Amino acid sequence: MEKKTKLRSLLLGAFFTLLFLGLVSRMYWVQVVEASWLREKAGEVWSKSEVLAAKRGEIVDRNGRTLAEEAVAYTVSVNPELINAKKTSSKSKNSEQLDWDIARGLAAILTMSSDPAEIAELEKKIYGLATKKKSDGSGYLVDVEIKPEGWKIDGETKKKIDAFITELQLKTDSKGNLGINTKETQKRYYPSNRLASHILGYLDKEGKAVGGIESTFDEMLRGKNGTLEHERDARGVELPNSKVTVNPAENGKTVRLTIDQNIQYYVETALKTSYDKWKPKSMTAIAVDPQTMEILAMANAPDFNPNKYWEFGSQSDFINHAVASQYEPGSTFKVVTLAGAVQEGLFNPNDKFPSGKIYVGGRELHDHETRGWGTITYMEGLLRSSNVAFVKLGFEKLGPKLLTDYIMNFGFGKKTGIALPNETKGIVNMKYDSEYGTATYGQGQVLTTLLQQTAAYAAIANGGKLLEPHIVKDIVDSQTGEVIQTFDPKVVREVVSPETAQQTALYLEQVVANQDIGTGRRAYINDYRVAGKTGTANIVIPGKGYSPNTWVITFVGFAPVENPRLLVAVLADQPDLKGNYHYGGEVAAPVFKDIVQQSLRYMNVRSSSGNTATKTETNVESIATVPDVTGQTIAEATKKLKQTGLKPEVLGEGGKVLKQSPAPGTEVAMSQRIVLVTQEAQGMQIPDLTGVSLREAMEICGQLEIQCKANGEGYVVSQAEGEANGGKVVTFELKPLAEPKNEADEKKESDGKKASDGKKAAESDKGEDGNNENSSAEDSQKSGSSEGGTEAKR
Repeated sequence: MEKKTKLRSLLLGAFFTLLFLGLVSRMYWVQVVEASWLREKAGEVWSKSEVLAAKRGEIVDRNGRTLAEEAVAYTVSVNPELINAKKTSSKSKNSEQLDWDIARGLAAILTMSSDPAEIAELEKKIYGLATKKKSDGSGYLVDVEIKPEGWKIDGETKKKIDAFITELQLKTDSKGNLGINTKETQKRYYPSNRLASHILGYLDKEGKAVGGIESTFDEMLRGKNGTLEHERDARGVELPNSKVTVNPAENGKTVRLTIDQNIQYYVETALKTSYDKWKPKSMTAIAVDPQTMEILAMANAPDFNPNKYWEFGSQSDFINHAVASQYEPGSTFKVVTLAGAVQEGLFNPNDKFPSGKIYVGGRELHDHETRGWGTITYMEGLLRSSNVAFVKLGFEKLGPKLLTDYIMNFGFGKKTGIALPNETKGIVNMKYDSEYGTATYGQGQVLTTLLQQTAAYAAIANGGKLLEPHIVKDIVDSQTGEVIQTFDPKVVREVVSPETAQQTALYLEQVVANQDIGTGRRAYINDYRVAGKTGTANIVIPGKGYSPNTWVITFVGFAPVENPRLLVAVLADQPDLKGNYHYGGEVAAPVFKDIVQQSLRYMNVRSSSGNTATKTETNVESIATVPDVTGQTIAEATKKLKQTGLKPEVLGEGGKVLKQSPAPGTEVAMSQRIVLVTQEAQGMQIPDLTGVSLREAMEICGQLEIQCKANGEGYVVSQAEGEANGGKVVTFELKPLAEPKNEADEKKESDGKKASDGKKAAESDKGEDGNNENSSAEDSQKSGSSEGGTEAKR
């Protein structure tokens, strides 16, 4: 018995000894071995961390005007626990359906659709959120957000919800919170709504950047969130004198664009007017400074409102066609062939060729006027936008290799590098002779973006340099205002010499200035010299070839020619021309004209006539509408013009007016002379043009089909005739209006004026009898602007 007792005591002692040793070991393990890990875990429990949200940076225009910013918004949530409590505890019978009343009321306010079926679905969704329980089913949740419909709503929508809550409180005879909450937060706000929407892109309700600058510069705009950490007890109450750690947020940077909000407005307004009239599939316009290739405006129609990006007509509304769509450019592409031929010394404006049609690689290529205009000069071919002329220049004279080199050097077939998403590179893929032939006038295996064409024309306007287009001017620290990154103009390469660029610009000016046969005459602007080119290309129908009655209409031009400050490109994709391509000239060119007129005056650019337009004044000079005097005698025409307040400039020895410039119906300043041509241009002598503006001198040269060159800027002080490439060339020396003339210049101008006045008086005294052979100016305009044909237009 005693032995058993001792054994039991021994075992019990051993057990407690082992238990003690285990407890000591565990204490050692916890307090020493795992101490740091446990302290870290305890710190996580005690410590409460809050996110300090970074403020997204602003997007502003070149003058600092806000285009995108952060603004106060609200997020709607419901409290199922409180809703259920109100529903069960209220004595009012109207509270029995509180959850459904809340669902119906909020759905009516937050819906993004007018479809009753979709509204009913939203009601069910909100009802489910208003009655949502915890995952273990033990009770109701206390805060459930309604998303995405209730995320980041604006102040106006919040007011509607507040009014609904008040109405519901009266209905249920309840006071206080009914279980509907609105929490203040931040949202992206675009103060100008639709303005520059394709440039900006948008931020969706989940904070994702979609399209435009928002997407490209998302990382810089977003910034970095910070944190705020402090200690708390088990109940979540902050401990007194606890350690507080702050990692401040780093707000996003401000992105300053090159665009000008005012010019952007001019572009969008002109674009919308034409879009509403002609109802194309889409329209696009780009305005740039050709000296730097800074984008001053870029717009598309239709567009969208980034504040309400969910409201749109079609997904295609979000496409920035300026960079993401490619087209057969048509005759605007002829600038490449023309510049290459001038650079290589192959373009003689006085040489002649048979127009109408030409065979290349066994394929017939023809002009938009399929019968042609007979044998004409290359200058007339340019003015009429003859495809045959450019096939001969590009395919026969330059040759396929050199033509391809110029196309590639002008930047086609590769991306421009602009800081916008989804840019396409276009296509340059000629293999056969006929494909090289059609490429000379912008059809076939050549597809371009409007931005590529803009950059190519800018190379002509700025003296021969292809520049990389850019739309961001600099990045600014939003807190200090310090510029931390700039984007300067970048020269890609010199594509032609400055002399070639200047001469090409003068040729393109005559396309606009020649009011008789110039295809770009509808872009004519009274105050400024304009150079430009029209384009009309048939649309390809997959599997069927070219459509005979659907076109892409384009106009690209710049002004003033003597010192280009603005270049504008306009494209209309499949406008409704009622099957008549003659109307093509009325689509894009007038849009160009509206944009350039307003923008140059806003930019305070001196007009080509020497007057300075201002931002607050338009044209203070009296305006008159040119009457139609074609077919009238000199005396009749002079009398009619003087009655309108206009001065005639008679060219030739004939007795009747054969042609006039500007065309009838054009609005001009009272100081501008109206050129009256009285005999066929061939063999006519150019009059003394001393004292007239270069613009008027170029118009007269265009009427007489004489090649002209200019040295200097301002007004003609002297002129000299010479021969070049077998034809007559007139060179004008120019000086600014304010520059004092020497005595010889003054005497020459005085003598010239006397001689001119005497000539006009003699012509005015010629007999007034004879037949009145009025010709239709409207018919003449239509004939000059037509660009039809199976494949290519002007």
